[in-house]
Amino acid sequence: MPGTRRVSGLRREELAQLAGLSTDYYTRVEQGRVQRVSDSIVEALGRALRLDEHEFAHFRNLAQPAPGAKRPAPRQQIRPGLRIMLESFAQSQVPAYVLGPYLDVLAWNDLAAALVADFDRLSPTERNMARLVFLDPAARDLYPDWEHTARTAVGNLRLAAGQFPHDPRLIALVGELSVHSPEFRGWWAGHDVRERTSGTKSFQHPQIGRIDLHFSSFRCTDAPEQVLVTYAAEASSPAETSLRLLASWVREAVPSQERGVGQRERAEEISGTGGDQR
Repeated sequence: MPGTRRVSGLRREELAQLAGLSTDYYTRVEQGRVQRVSDSIVEALGRALRLDEHEFAHFRNLAQPAPGAKRPAPRQQIRPGLRIMLESFAQSQVPAYVLGPYLDVLAWNDLAAALVADFDRLSPTERNMARLVFLDPAARDLYPDWEHTARTAVGNLRLAAGQFPHDPRLIALVGELSVHSPEFRGWWAGHDVRERTSGTKSFQHPQIGRIDLHFSSFRCTDAPEQVLVTYAAEASSPAETSLRLLASWVREAVPSQERGVGQRERAEEISGTGGDQR
């Protein structure tokens, strides 16, 4: 039947018209044959595609790659003040950790390790949230809404891919996850982009049971590739009681002179790995 669409979505000429461009020029943009795409054209295409904030950021990275986009992500180093902050969070019953651009766990406090995973016992390669979510069987029990958590990890990696598409560390990580996880392989092919900066996160912890926490993530101003993630319980809630119990177990299990050692060791490992990094 004439005019019947074989696939959903806008045709090339329709998108060009919505953005106020000629079909020929849009085709050259799409094929990467325009040396520099102006801000006005990027914004026009973003409006035509109805991209949200994170999708537009990813689109802009692709259309206007930064001068260093072909290089690996910058070497990741955790400043001492941030490590002190992580330890102070633990004293306030706030699990917290720092992620690099590819969801590597760069630093953490002991309460975060007790809640999420024993990062000290993992090798540097294994200390990666996407890898834990997709390849560690325990993650499916820890996260009641595992699919949402997993899809968010994929969306975060997509954002990183727009910034550092040629980084060997990212390429290796995506390759490993694609080989070993059919779910990752399918969702990665969907090109979904997402970044959650706040909300509620549920855990089904093996010792303290179900716990619902408020999470917030903050980009470090002096190292924008790094994100500080914190979890907090509402005052006088069952979650606060559970966190206090977990914190007491941590104090009993880890001598005070040894707390925080793991995150310092991790910072030293990362500082010498170059491209190592939701």
